Amino acid sequence: MIRAICLIKNIMPQLVPFYFVNQVTFGFAVLLVMLYLFSKYILPKYLELFLTRTFITKL
Repeated sequence: MIRAICLIKNIMPQLVPFYFVNQVTFGFAVLLVMLYLFSKYILPKYLELFLTRTFITKL
């Protein structure tokens, strides 16, 4: 990553802010996608499993 920044800085220094904006935007996009996938698909399965185990142990 350091080499990429140095390469961009040496060739076209005016692109450095856009590089960081691109990285931050992509990071937030990945974070939002992961949050959606966890809340929609992964966490409800674990919640259902936990509730099932709790119900079975109380019988």
